[in-house]
Amino acid sequence: MARPTPSHPRRLVALDGAGKAAVAAGRVWLVGAGPGDPELLTLKAARLIAAADVIVHDGLVSPEILSLAPASARLIDVAKRKSRHTLPQDDINRLLVAFALQGLTVVRLKGGDPFIFGRGGEELEHLQAAGIAVTVINGITAGLAAVTSLGVPLTHRQHAHGVVFVTGHAKPGDEGTDWRALADTAFKAKLTLVIYMGVSGAGRIQDELLTGLPASTPVAVIQNATLTSQRHITTTLGQLATAIAESRLASPSVIVVGDVVSGIAAAAELPAQFRVA
Repeated sequence: MARPTPSHPRRLVALDGAGKAAVAAGRVWLVGAGPGDPELLTLKAARLIAAADVIVHDGLVSPEILSLAPASARLIDVAKRKSRHTLPQDDINRLLVAFALQGLTVVRLKGGDPFIFGRGGEELEHLQAAGIAVTVINGITAGLAAVTSLGVPLTHRQHAHGVVFVTGHAKPGDEGTDWRALADTAFKAKLTLVIYMGVSGAGRIQDELLTGLPASTPVAVIQNATLTSQRHITTTLGQLATAIAESRLASPSVIVVGDVVSGIAAAAELPAQFRVA
């Protein structure tokens, strides 16, 4: 049963942690919620969620996972979407410190793994600088779960000697990934590329990767990995942007580039919930 939604917003503490600090500061746990399927949550993550005073969670964390929280826990959604943040990252950092200074047990619950494109490193640094005890609990990252849900390995002795996780979304003012250099390295070293947050920039990524990878390179795009709403397409690098547009796949999705993709079973052989409509 899903945890009931409060009938009114919960009152937040001051972001600067002003006021009398607790006699003993609390602790923050940076916890990975995994790719979405509640059964892929680690036992340790489930135990910490069930014991939390406060859970500060991403928007991609499923209601089923949040339902593991005790009825007394304060659930705070700090969802990030492109160009729309519930709270800026700096405010999230300060919020975690403020709760910990009240002597509370705080779970910062993040989709996937906290240290793989989850800004967990930034939060860890901020908490440590404030003298807050913090521990990281890993979760299964979507880039791994997406392909294995289709029965495909990211590495294979015949097809891929390594894997690179890379973001397709650059920080404002940052030039981002050097796709041309990455393509050259991936071709020479036989690497699988797993691209997070790359759907909106697929055309640009495709053009840059084609400078070093053949147009025939197999590609898969997987949306909502591990959920019943999961959908995927297989295509080639030369047709990537067109295939995404025609299939109408959107975020959250991962793009997987490399010969391992050729091992994905035909869509007709997959369970119905994994097929593109």
